[in-house]
Amino acid sequence: MTLDVVILAAGQGTRMRSKTPKVLHELAGRPLVQHVVDTAAGLESARLHVVVGHGGESVRETLASAGSTSGDGELGFCEQTEQKGTGHAVAQALNSLGDGKVLVLYGDVPLIQARTLETLLDGVDEQHMALLTVTLDDPTGYGRIVRNDKGAVIAIVEHKDASDKQRAIRECNTGIMAMTAAQLRRWLPELSAENAQGEYYLTDVIAMAAADGVEVTASQPSSPVEVEGVNDRRQLAALERAYQRRQADRLMTAGVSLADPERFDLRGDVTVGRDIRIDVNVILEGRVTLEDDVVIGPHCVIKDSILRRGAVVKANSHLEGAEMGEGSDCGPFARLRPGTRLGAKAHVGNFVETKNASLGDGVKAGHLSYLGDTEIGRDTNIGAGTITCNYDGANKHLTRIGEAVFVGSNSALVAPVTIGNGATIAAGSTITREVKDDELAIGRSRQIVKQGWQRPVKMPKS
Repeated sequence: MTLDVVILAAGQGTRMRSKTPKVLHELAGRPLVQHVVDTAAGLESARLHVVVGHGGESVRETLASAGSTSGDGELGFCEQTEQKGTGHAVAQALNSLGDGKVLVLYGDVPLIQARTLETLLDGVDEQHMALLTVTLDDPTGYGRIVRNDKGAVIAIVEHKDASDKQRAIRECNTGIMAMTAAQLRRWLPELSAENAQGEYYLTDVIAMAAADGVEVTASQPSSPVEVEGVNDRRQLAALERAYQRRQADRLMTAGVSLADPERFDLRGDVTVGRDIRIDVNVILEGRVTLEDDVVIGPHCVIKDSILRRGAVVKANSHLEGAEMGEGSDCGPFARLRPGTRLGAKAHVGNFVETKNASLGDGVKAGHLSYLGDTEIGRDTNIGAGTITCNYDGANKHLTRIGEAVFVGSNSALVAPVTIGNGATIAAGSTITREVKDDELAIGRSRQIVKQGWQRPVKMPKS
């Protein structure tokens, strides 16, 4: 059977108190609806249909910019111009569905797992539909699952419409369900808005299924957090921590030591080796690779970067689009910007910033330097306060520094410029022309000394 996934993302989310559509609020650096789309896209042969309403154009643009697709390529959109309930929302996608199975998901329920959905879908055929339920200690506000004397699901009653006896039921509706397209086409036109909300409840199809002799197969997620939705910022924060704890547990299982799993954030995808140590308040963003024996100190942000075996990132360092070679280190307070490549055992120290810079094996830049648009050969030493003057006000230019070069402190290298192997740059020099192999370059103004110089003194206040 083919699979159509209908993702409901039309709600305004007034309790978020925000001009941003609720489903575009971020969890772990991605919009809520993006999490749902990514999970659904991983289901076999899935075609995705996102039902949008409030802020629909923003939702379309956000998902398009992320390159979101469904199993057959394009991501489909349907518009719900009036908020008339979940049944009405699903009906907007009806004409786009095929003849196989249909899965209904919600754009504000971001932590649902693919394996849970696969189990749910296994229970769907011409004589069965499937419903995801959850048992809660406090079911207040949730629709209740009503079963008959034989334990079969026969209806869902919304909290506002439930009797006192029904409100005592702890098995609750998650809203996530699956059925055949033929079943959905048969039941949706029969929905009624005669209820406390005056809306078309999708949950009413459960009673219709029971009346038609279609058995409702109920299953539950591995954890209630999978089906928790976001209605306000407190719930969003709670799900953020739940997501991060899940990621922390996964990494620790894979061989990563976290100083405190509650103070770690992953906002992307990370590939890890063994015996990695990560201190507190570290954020990993985008695509990050950490090879064996990597050590990351506290308060670091690492984005879209590769750390080779034995690399060390010291406290308060920021890396983006960088690659650190085996046994290299940076920080504390280092900033490695996009295009930075450190060779094996290279060292970038405190308050050093690099961008589009290649530092060969064993290069040392220990203090207070800016190295931009630079190629530096192996075993070169960059003195404190050195800068590459790579921008002329309109264009960037390259500085080439050879192997085993010594650049003295407080030097300015004005690009484009080349410094040969073994050259020495005297401290305090401004270098504007080529320095050849093994030469000493001194680019200072002549020192002038005046005897008997009297410093200015403050004038007395009148």
